[in-house]
Amino acid sequence: MGRAVRIAYRPLGLVLGMAGGLLARAAFDRTWRALAGEDDAPDAMDEGRSWGEVLGAAVVQGAVFAVVKAAVDRSGAVGVRRLTGVWPG
Repeated sequence: MGRAVRIAYRPLGLVLGMAGGLLARAAFDRTWRALAGEDDAPDAMDEGRSWGEVLGAAVVQGAVFAVVKAAVDRSGAVGVRRLTGVWPG
């Protein structure tokens, strides 16, 4: 049964990953507005932005995405174990 649950979890994992990406983007946008007071975070191709601004935004974005991904992945796995009794990883 464990193998079947792991295989069945793959499509759910993909959907959770996409939803997590959307959630992470929204969380980053809110976080950036709170930290910098700006609507748009700088990216690597913003010519008028300094290295510090670009790299700072990248650090914040990476941290937010990593936390959201971990939370979404963990929540999905816990939910599957509650339903099936098998850890999908």
